[in-house]
Amino acid sequence: DLMSFGVHRLWKRFAIELTGLRAGQRVLDLASGTGDLADKFADLVGPTGHVLMTDINAAMLSVGRDRMIDRGHAGNLSYAQVNAESLPFPEETFDLVTIAFGLRNVTDKQRALEAMYQVLKPGGRVVVLEFSKPQIKPLEKLYDLYSFRVLPKMGQTLANDAESYRYLAESIRMHPDQQTLLEMMETAGFERCDVHNLTGGIVAVHRGFKL
Repeated sequence: DLMSFGVHRLWKRFAIELTGLRAGQRVLDLASGTGDLADKFADLVGPTGHVLMTDINAAMLSVGRDRMIDRGHAGNLSYAQVNAESLPFPEETFDLVTIAFGLRNVTDKQRALEAMYQVLKPGGRVVVLEFSKPQIKPLEKLYDLYSFRVLPKMGQTLANDAESYRYLAESIRMHPDQQTLLEMMETAGFERCDVHNLTGGIVAVHRGFKL
């Protein structure tokens, strides 16, 4: 909330709207973290649908699970520790695969996208919400200043951990830009791919379909 001045909530809401999720559908939410998306998905799919909340980090997944239990989610939401590069699910299992602010931390992003494609049903779609490349030059310079100067100091002050916030900035810089990620999705097999820039391209939502 502090780092994005609360705007991350709007980014996530936009991504959720792009999913077109309906009651009764099955969702795989990768890198769920504390479950912001999974929480909304469980409401949208209803008692006849199912949401699988996953993360590669067991401690983070435990925090997210406790949060979902506190919110009253039970019958239509489950949890699994999962590596996005090697999804342990049968082909054509899910109607929707999502990953929000997690793809940049995946070592082999192409392999992860291909794994997402495999587990989607025909007619299913993937939605990737991630930091991206600002599309306005003055904004890009300001964003770099904020990322590499302000964020580490904020991390040191609030969490006594400047290094993690420095890694955050560096991982964002190394993540593929909008067009490159779009092409990677197409290489993985996705069709009708599109990209939606938010906040001048600081964040982008990529979407693709398995036809």
